[in-house]
Amino acid sequence: MTPLRTLLLSATVLGATVASGQAAPDVVASVKPVHSLVAAVMKGVGEPALIVEGAGSPHTYSLKPSQARRLQDADIVFWVGHELEAFLEKPIETIGDKAKVVELTDAHGLVKLPLREGGAFEAHEHHDEEHAGGEHAGHNHAGHDHDDDHEKAGEKHAHEHDEHEHGEFDAHLWLDPENAKAMLHEIEETLSAADPGNAATYAANAANASADIDALVKEVDTTLTPVRGKGYVVFHDAYQYFEKRFDIPASGSITVSPEVMPGAERVSEIRARIGELGATCVFAEPQFEPKLISVVIEGTAAKSGILDPLGSSLKDGPDLYAELIRGMATSLRDCLADAS
Repeated sequence: MTPLRTLLLSATVLGATVASGQAAPDVVASVKPVHSLVAAVMKGVGEPALIVEGAGSPHTYSLKPSQARRLQDADIVFWVGHELEAFLEKPIETIGDKAKVVELTDAHGLVKLPLREGGAFEAHEHHDEEHAGGEHAGHNHAGHDHDDDHEKAGEKHAHEHDEHEHGEFDAHLWLDPENAKAMLHEIEETLSAADPGNAATYAANAANASADIDALVKEVDTTLTPVRGKGYVVFHDAYQYFEKRFDIPASGSITVSPEVMPGAERVSEIRARIGELGATCVFAEPQFEPKLISVVIEGTAAKSGILDPLGSSLKDGPDLYAELIRGMATSLRDCLADAS
């Protein structure tokens, strides 16, 4: 295609967008990975606003007044859902009541995985000092020989509390790139319905982003090939979508709920378990007490690394999602290879 023809084609597309006479919808996205997917679909039309900025975590975030105003003015709000961004649930119902709210946990074709508990992963309860550890915190799957009715009642309460807090599935859905593709499709359908004048652009952008994710999966698979089969421990149990997609399972986690720090007894148990599990690396997260990792690996042969499931250190925008997944793969490879 000649440069002149390319220029004319670009002008035609731009003219069609302007001729639609419809301003791009005012869009708000909850967390960085969702914002990146929305930004990719909106490229050339508009830019979404982001709620959880910088190194913020949806587990502990508080809405700022400026963000509340943006939510109030929004036409469309994209979020994962109350299982992840519980802090947004009430504001969406009140402040953002005029917006179309899209809960991406309902995206067509999405794969949802149940929460893990027991074994090498901490039991799903919040009383670390009282019930420390995963295997003996009321989850004796082999014998079920609990004679203490009070202990059973406490476990039942903890389990019910956790279901209320975290839902029935793991909400870190975007860490499986196939789920990200399902989200792209949902985002594109929503934007096209709200802004039909730009529907062709949204569809083309979503298709391009989906193709980029396919290429990303192949790249990451190659990156991780040399270190598969090596044990590692993560800060909190957020990575099973990534683990299953790329066949690189974690040996365990320090905590299931990142907003609740483990007690001293739990830390001692984790330190012992690192040796038992053959974990060569223990990964911190930028949002939560990286110093805790140093305490956990003290006296062991394990090395430390950082996994960033939210892209907290990355620049917001359409490229963040690929950089996030690529960065996780690189961190795993570098630490595990160095520890071998």
